[in-house]
Amino acid sequence: MNDSSHFYRRRLPHYRDRDTIYFVTWRLAAAKELSPSERDLIAAELHHRHEQRYELYAYVIMNDHVHVLLRTLDDEPLEKIIHSWKSFTAHAMQRRHGRRGRVWQDEYFDRIVRDEKELGQKFDYVLGNPFARWPELREYRWVWPRD
Repeated sequence: MNDSSHFYRRRLPHYRDRDTIYFVTWRLAAAKELSPSERDLIAAELHHRHEQRYELYAYVIMNDHVHVLLRTLDDEPLEKIIHSWKSFTAHAMQRRHGRRGRVWQDEYFDRIVRDEKELGQKFDYVLGNPFARWPELREYRWVWPRD
């Protein structure tokens, strides 16, 4: 049987399927916020394998968490992609920015986007997240795609 759909559990349940769009969120482990240069580093890492391992639809890098909308490519497991993002950025933030200890929470949240309506809702949520949190903002550098 060549069905790549599967389920696994860490602290949260995770469902996987082929040719699927996912909404993913992960958070900082500590109370310290992400600096502008750390947000730049995360954005660069998200773009690094775009169109090779995954297709990015949208992302926002907030002060204490990240949201990403993506589709995996070539049966690339989502958990490997997320592990790569979190591992690379954590090590880089420790080396370049002097962070100590664990950078990201162990677990992350992911959800299969079920239809076009939900995709539109998640897209709007991701792009609007900084403006909902900080209503005085007129632009935000760490949201993609930008207008």
